[in-house]
Amino acid sequence: MGKLFLLLVGLVLLELTVMIEVGSVIGALPTVGLLVLTAVIGSSLVRSEGIKTLLNAQQKMQQGEMPGREVMGGMMLALAGLLLIIPGFVTDIFGILLLQPWLRNRLADKLVGSGQFRMQMGGFQAQQPPFEARPGEEQPGGVNRGGTTIEGEFERKE
Repeated sequence: MGKLFLLLVGLVLLELTVMIEVGSVIGALPTVGLLVLTAVIGSSLVRSEGIKTLLNAQQKMQQGEMPGREVMGGMMLALAGLLLIIPGFVTDIFGILLLQPWLRNRLADKLVGSGQFRMQMGGFQAQQPPFEARPGEEQPGGVNRGGTTIEGEFERKE
């Protein structure tokens, strides 16, 4: 917990230092505009890369393969989006780096291959398609459905 706190404090101090330096060179308003621009462009890039990753994961699952790289890539895209939305140039650089597919795939392969993360793909196998009659039974809506029907009325008493 202490290391994470020190890391966050160090990151904030670094971001403030960089923003002050950039602001002294190009001015305060252009600095703010640049920070807003990186957040807007970054969020649209994260969305488009996320859609590509989702489609790749669906394709792998349809082939019966584990989408480990895609899941890790999606988590890194979420982190990239967070880094791009946080105001600051240092976090923007890390966010833009995580948007690069080659780096994201390399990191995902390393994380999935390291055994740090395990995934299991589960499911079920149906013996028959849903909503179809079992052998020897009539289709739904037919007269004989293999059971006894008792008709009656009820009254709710409170």
